[in-house]
Amino acid sequence: MAIDLRSFTPARVALGRTGHSLPTAELLRFRLDHARARDAVYEALDPSSLGVPHLLLHSAAPDRATYLRRPDLGRTLAADSRAELHIARGDYDAAIVIADGLSAPAVHRHAVPLLAELTLLLTDWKLAPLTVVLQGRVAIGDEIGQRLGARQVVMLIGERPGLTSPDSLGIYLTWDPRPGRTDAERNCISNVRAEGLPYSLAARTLHLLMSEARVRKLSGVGLTPDRALSPGE
Repeated sequence: MAIDLRSFTPARVALGRTGHSLPTAELLRFRLDHARARDAVYEALDPSSLGVPHLLLHSAAPDRATYLRRPDLGRTLAADSRAELHIARGDYDAAIVIADGLSAPAVHRHAVPLLAELTLLLTDWKLAPLTVVLQGRVAIGDEIGQRLGARQVVMLIGERPGLTSPDSLGIYLTWDPRPGRTDAERNCISNVRAEGLPYSLAARTLHLLMSEARVRKLSGVGLTPDRALSPGE
């Protein structure tokens, strides 16, 4: 009995062939997926579309072209944004940051639903004002968390698009955020989207990690939860 591998995965498998090439339909589908991925990288984030109160910040990258060429500028806040955070500084258990990253569609579609699930689990946490960063990369959360006075920072950011996932949202958790933190000092939850990790499971996994980080006062490779969450839990 023949098995259709494409019924098990969205990956580009069992494409068939015409002579030495792909069938026309598969070639056109590849070009469409490639175009969607490129569009996701260049699409601008519209903070007003999120519909949640936030502080709007900017990285040191003045525009999208510079952001893509100079990753270092996307990790640093612009001077005027630093001044805004000084006003909002306090004593917070955690700060949540939303950044466009490399896929604004991921933020437009998934950041707020995920945030809604997460805030239901953080009722006893003192949270810093929500911040949204334009032209931001993961590490910019370290500076934001430090300037806000937060003990840990959570980044919700658009991930690098793939041919079958142009709108994947990533989550990064860092304990004791400050500039100079390395990727080994973060925890990552990836592929949050309708076809990937559900919002409720992502929120519960993140809440578990945040709770463990608060107890152990660390994040990254040294933070391994004692139990794993499953979709049916």
